[in-house]
Order: sequence, then C-alpha cells, then structure tokens
Amino acid sequence: MYGTIFNLNIKVGHEEELQKVLNERSDQGKPKGMIAWFVMKPDANSNWIGVAVFGNKEDHVTNANDPLQHESFEKIMEHLESEPTWTDGTYVIGEIA
Repeated sequence: MYGTIFNLNIKVGHEEELQKVLNERSDQGKPKGMIAWFVMKPDANSNWIGVAVFGNKEDHVTNANDPLQHESFEKIMEHLESEPTWTDGTYVIGEIA
C-alpha cells in the first residue's frame, strides 16, 4: 500500500467550511485504487492531520494529477493558512479491519 500523510494549517473560523469541502470530494466517489482516507482533529493541536491510503503508488500519483483532485485542492486552499505539508511513502505495517 502507498499513500500520504498531510497536515492542514486551517484559517481561524474556517473549520466548518473546510469540512464541507472535504465532504464534497468524498461525495464524488473514491478515486481509483483508494483504500481509505481519514482526517483527524488532534486534541492538542489546531492543525488537522490527514492520511490517504492507496493500493499502489501508481494510483496515488494518478489521483494527485487528476483535474478533479486539483479542483478540490484549490477549494481546500481557500481555508488554509499555507499549503499542506505532505509525507508520501509506502505503508510497511498496517491492518484493515
């Protein structure tokens, strides 16, 4: 499995609107090869943390280059202080229940 972990530095007062944008993307259906994705609001931090899991790197890269994903990213950026930080890589340990 392959994917990314990302950090979202949200503008003050934009959490609800950002959540709507993220849900809109979910409503459009899962990208090819996506296994799961999550966004967490940590107890001890105002920045949200996200995880996206794909079956392989090719599907992850295809999604990253998808015009629909780019459109979604532009909407997300309206609610962020800065571009997300991304950590891409291969998941070496994990379990899907």
